[in-house]
Amino acid sequence: HETNLSFRVAGKIVARWVDAGARVKAGQALARLDAADAGLQANAAEAQFQQAEAEVKRFRELHHQGFVSQSALDAKETAFKAAAAQAGLTRNQSDYTTLRADRDGVVAAVLAEAGQVVVAGQTVLRLAQTGELEAEIALPEAQFAQHKVGDKAEVVVLAGDGAALPGYLRELAPINDPLSRTYPARVAFAAKPGQVALGMSARVRFMNPGMNPGLQAKTAEWLIPLSAVYQQGKQTAVWVVAADQSVSLRQVQVAAYRDAGAVITGGLHPGERIVSAGVHRLSEGEKILIIESVTNGSGAR
Repeated sequence: HETNLSFRVAGKIVARWVDAGARVKAGQALARLDAADAGLQANAAEAQFQQAEAEVKRFRELHHQGFVSQSALDAKETAFKAAAAQAGLTRNQSDYTTLRADRDGVVAAVLAEAGQVVVAGQTVLRLAQTGELEAEIALPEAQFAQHKVGDKAEVVVLAGDGAALPGYLRELAPINDPLSRTYPARVAFAAKPGQVALGMSARVRFMNPGMNPGLQAKTAEWLIPLSAVYQQGKQTAVWVVAADQSVSLRQVQVAAYRDAGAVITGGLHPGERIVSAGVHRLSEGEKILIIESVTNGSGAR
C-alpha cells in the first residue's frame, strides 16, 4: 500500500534527507521547506496574541471595578480569541514546513528535489507501507463477476524462490479500463523481510471455492502480435485459421496490452493458428495462404 506525501503549505524545498529505497519510521522528518517567512509570520502573530492577552486582562480588571462597559470588554474578548486563533494557525503553518512520514515504510519514489518550489498538496515523496505488500493485477471482463473483495489468493514472485505467499483481494475497481477492458485490482499479501523487492513481477492465483483447499487452474495466456487484434465496436477478436485454411472471427478476452503484443486469457486454444497481418481485409470463411507459422512460448501460433 502506497501513500503520497506532500507539504500542506507552498514553498521552496531547502532539504531532503531521504532517497528512494530508504526505510523510515513514523514521524521521521523527510524534507523541509524554507521556513523563514513562516517563522516571521509566527513571531508577528505571537506578538499580537501577547498584546491582546494583556489588553483583555486589563479590561477584565477595569470591568470588575466598573470603569468599562460590558460591550467594551466583549470587544476585547473577541479580539483576544481572534489573536489566539491566528497565533495557533501560524504556529501550525511553521510546523507544516517539515514533511514527516505518517507511518513506517520504504520510500518508493522521490518526485521533488531540493531547490524546487512546490504548491500545497503536490506529491513530493511516495511511501510504501512495510509489512503487508500489494500486487497490482488486471482482471479480464470474463473473470470480473467471479471475484469479490476478500477472496483468498496466492502470490508467486517470478524472481523469487517460487514460494506461494498467502494473500487476499483487497481492492477491485467497479469500472474497467477503457483501453484494456480489464478491471484494476490489488491483492494484499505478506512476505518476509528481503523476500520481495518493490516493483517485482508476480503471478496471482485465486482460491477456487469449489475446491478445498486446492487452487483453480490458472487461466492460459497467449501473447499475440498487436497486428492480430481485430477491433469490432466494443468487441475484441482474432481471425482463427481452420484446417482447410479458411478463417473465422472469434471473440477473445484481452488481459493487457504491452509493447510486445496483447495478452489473451480467453477465446484461444493451444495449437490454434491466427492471422497476424491484414486482419481488416478478411471476411468470414475466406481461405488464405499460410506463408509462415511461428509458435510462441504459450503454444498459440
